[in-house]
Amino acid sequence: MFTGIIETLGEVKNITAEGTNLHFTIQSTISNELKIDQSVAHNGVCLTVVALTEDTHTVTAIQETLEKSNMQYLKVGNKVNLERCMQMNGRLDGHIVQGHVDQTAVCVKRAELDGSWEYRFKYDATNGNVTVEKGSVCINGISLTVVGSEKDEFSVFIIPYTFEHTNLHEVNVGDTVNIEFDIIGKYVARLVNR
Repeated sequence: MFTGIIETLGEVKNITAEGTNLHFTIQSTISNELKIDQSVAHNGVCLTVVALTEDTHTVTAIQETLEKSNMQYLKVGNKVNLERCMQMNGRLDGHIVQGHVDQTAVCVKRAELDGSWEYRFKYDATNGNVTVEKGSVCINGISLTVVGSEKDEFSVFIIPYTFEHTNLHEVNVGDTVNIEFDIIGKYVARLVNR
């Protein structure tokens, strides 16, 4: 379980294919603190550490993960948002994030405001996922508050700290991001649609 509060950015150093799987080697400031078999969110995707060096760690994404996330589009040199799993004795600063990406969305608007940024994302609403005004959503692993919620689109506003310390500053119109909808909202939607 995660909180959606990004610890650091990692850089993709190597990508290798093995069957339908992709192995990603990531260099980051926390790689040297990780251990084999540890869960780490990469752009909001919970992946298991399978190999370590002094300053890198390697994780594997299977076909199911690649199909549901933007991991399939990563290239060497790309930045990824990293978060280690939540400690049970810590504060939940974001919201409850499982690290299970529901689907991707496409950025349809990026506007620099005077001191903040507005991003608007469009997603396939046929999967039954919804957002609500002032509710939570996880974009590339970042816990954010929804504004301007519609059936298949929503907006978020980004403060300078989040813009500078996550990979959102690299997201432009047309780019694909990972979306994990709020777990409570997903349960409510499932019950309503029974």
